[in-house]
Amino acid sequence: MTMKTNNSKDLAQIMVKAIQEKKGQKIKVLDLRELDNAVTDFFVICEADSGIQVNAIFESIDDIVKKEMGEDPFQIEGREDSNWILMDYVNVVANVFKPEARKFYALEALWADAKVTSYK
Repeated sequence: MTMKTNNSKDLAQIMVKAIQEKKGQKIKVLDLRELDNAVTDFFVICEADSGIQVNAIFESIDDIVKKEMGEDPFQIEGREDSNWILMDYVNVVANVFKPEARKFYALEALWADAKVTSYK
């Protein structure tokens, strides 16, 4: 079990690096491991100014996670409109938002009890 948790933490950190490479903004990692009814270990959340940047961040996460961890997302949602792309790696879920969608879905408020780490 510990190894799995460490892997999920490593995966979240790799996602942050991939987001930073494409200039994703307001990056937060929500640690949900201590919460009851959590759907995953970590949420990685960021935003992008345009649909083009949302897609660039998506592709960066996909490529870098594949190279460094050998993992593909279990599920991907939202590619068709690029307002919010969700990449589900089971233990870590990446959420790449345009600002309006992030505000609307308010994941940080929904999981307000999570430990939050913010990145530049």
